[in-house]
Amino acid sequence: MTTKISYAIAFLLGLGMVFLGSRFFWSPEAATAGYGIRFNAQGDYSFHYIKGIRDIFSGLVICAFVLLNERRALGLTLLTGTIIPLADMLIVLGKSYNSMFQALPHITAIAICTVFGIILLAAKPQSKKL
Repeated sequence: MTTKISYAIAFLLGLGMVFLGSRFFWSPEAATAGYGIRFNAQGDYSFHYIKGIRDIFSGLVICAFVLLNERRALGLTLLTGTIIPLADMLIVLGKSYNSMFQALPHITAIAICTVFGIILLAAKPQSKKL
């Protein structure tokens, strides 16, 4: 049961990452503000597109591992992937205009990836019933 919940949460996380990455394409300024930084692109959104495609890719990898029932690969991806929201949180908190409020989405992602990554890696493989 715990593994199924972990798969569901991971799939929703992957879809959320695809959504957030897509935002960097269709609403780059809002996506940047949602990330927690200020960035004056002056009409050049190259950085936003680079960030967006990486988020989309990461979300698709997570969703693919869920759909392929790759428990260990998914758990390892989530656990090692905590480096991304951790770095994001440090970047956001490094800005003098931000508070802990802007870091909350990143802290939440760290918690989700860590907890469910560990659960998935610790779960025993289910035997196939004939």
